[in-house]
Amino acid sequence: MVEMHLLSVNVDFSYDPIYALGVVTAFDRFMQGYQPERDQESIFHALLQAVQEDPQRYKHDAQRLQGLATSISASELIAWLSQKTPSNRDADFQGSLQAIANNSKFKYSRLFAIGLFSLLEYSEPELVKDEKKRNEALKAIANGLHISDDRLNKDLELYYSNIEKMSQALTAMSDMLLADRKKREQRTQQSSTTVAPPTANE
Repeated sequence: MVEMHLLSVNVDFSYDPIYALGVVTAFDRFMQGYQPERDQESIFHALLQAVQEDPQRYKHDAQRLQGLATSISASELIAWLSQKTPSNRDADFQGSLQAIANNSKFKYSRLFAIGLFSLLEYSEPELVKDEKKRNEALKAIANGLHISDDRLNKDLELYYSNIEKMSQALTAMSDMLLADRKKREQRTQQSSTTVAPPTANE
């Protein structure tokens, strides 16, 4: 929320659907395992409203880009994002990409980087697992959009690291809860087992 607030008050910041996808993806990833799960939606709405943004707009644009990414090949997506081969699949998105590439004062952010990564991940999950292919794709996209390739990679490395830590923490919590449940079941079983008293010798 702090980063979103700082961006919202920056004179060079302007909303775009890739940023929206980054916000939604980051929220979903880092809220995995949150209980009760039903509260996640209200928390997301509160987060966006706290920075005077429309949560429905973010959700709608994120879903729209997810649909686009899953409907085309990774090579086509990379060519589109890098502006090598503009596409008429979505005129609004094409306009957003051109606006970013042509804006010398475009306000890049880590959430935007997560949005780019998410597009690649939705299009071809195996590509983002291959470090060489992933880095080549990100470099082409960064060059096409005129953003820093070095900063993009560093921000995404931090993102991967945080996701991995979250995954490990969730696994550890799951193991702890399972062990605790087994102990409680054992105690319950022991307390419910009645031991017959020894028969007295007559």
